[in-house]
Amino acid sequence: MTSLVQKISRLWRHRWTEGQVQKAFPPAVLVRLEQAVAASESQHTSQIRLCVEGGLPYSYIWRGASARERAVSLFGKLRTWDTEHNNGVLIYLLLADHAIEIVADRAAARAIEQAFWDAVVHDMQQSFQDQAYAQGMEQALERVSKLLIAHFPRHSDMAASPADTGLPDAPVIQGRFFKER
Repeated sequence: MTSLVQKISRLWRHRWTEGQVQKAFPPAVLVRLEQAVAASESQHTSQIRLCVEGGLPYSYIWRGASARERAVSLFGKLRTWDTEHNNGVLIYLLLADHAIEIVADRAAARAIEQAFWDAVVHDMQQSFQDQAYAQGMEQALERVSKLLIAHFPRHSDMAASPADTGLPDAPVIQGRFFKER
């Protein structure tokens, strides 16, 4: 069981880190990522959501929840599952815990081996250790896009369905000080 001191320490770290999100992902980077998601999705039938969070909400911290639990929750909240082919992918970054999670919907999880997702996370961690957040996220997006194009290509005669086009391309910045765009 987590002690009160550990909970308070984690809470403080998570609140402090919320202020670091804009430094790691300034507006120009968010625009580039949004454009990259849109370009990627024009080539496959999947939906990609990028989500960055400085720190977990109080309730998650208090109960000792993991970044994975939060990512799975946001996968649903952000409707990443809401694709015609069940092939949405969420790339989630929790700055306070230096945690990266990739949540893939059923079809994407079946088509793409776990070793690939693990390698993407590992490479992102390497970039983030060097404070190269934008570069790490852009490279991860590029790698995921290539595999989604290979497994779920959008053919030229395929019109985008409402389920495939209904989600925003902009990265989601979660936190008390941010509102979704």
